[in-house]
Amino acid sequence: MRLPLALSIVATLSCPMMVEAQDARMSFFVTSQGVGNGADLGGLAGADAHCQELAAAVGAGNRTWRAYLSTEVEGGRGESARNRIGDGPWYNAHGVLIAADADELHLYNRTITKVTAIDQNGNQINGVGDTPNQHDILTGSMGDGLAFFPDDADHTCNSWTSSDEGSPMVGHTDRFGGGNPSWNAAHQPGGCSQADLQATGGAGLFYCFAAD
Repeated sequence: MRLPLALSIVATLSCPMMVEAQDARMSFFVTSQGVGNGADLGGLAGADAHCQELAAAVGAGNRTWRAYLSTEVEGGRGESARNRIGDGPWYNAHGVLIAADADELHLYNRTITKVTAIDQNGNQINGVGDTPNQHDILTGSMGDGLAFFPDDADHTCNSWTSSDEGSPMVGHTDRFGGGNPSWNAAHQPGGCSQADLQATGGAGLFYCFAAD
């Protein structure tokens, strides 16, 4: 039965359209999906673009989004994740404060957990006990958010351009498993391919922060 026009208007006004679950302050999320090629993200530029695209899909594309990833260069230290993401504060998609600044994020952080390290849609990331476990998050960083010192290991899959050689440093969204409850520096999987990442509980996901 169709409502008269006047009643239809009243009903529309009294039942506003559904809105996204994201808080307007959202400035941090875990990617809901990777790029699909293991740790080959197309370098920092490709990873940043992925963050920007996912944010735009939920109405947050007006911010400058950066992937929380460090790089490596021969004979020196590459770009550090903590220096890419601005000064904070950072909030998740539900408006929960993740950290007020970089020091709180790295030195004192107890806020990043399975409940709060959510994707851009506000959904939790599968962790230990879920099927499949996807809590391994690519960072290529040390616990302080800085790039690794030069050594013989490849911690960043050739600065996120390889799905072959290397072994990327990952963190755990649920801060559980692997003997090190770190959100950004828990362990290194066996390789850079999609299969390698999945074998230890990953899916090629990474953290995104609004740098502005």
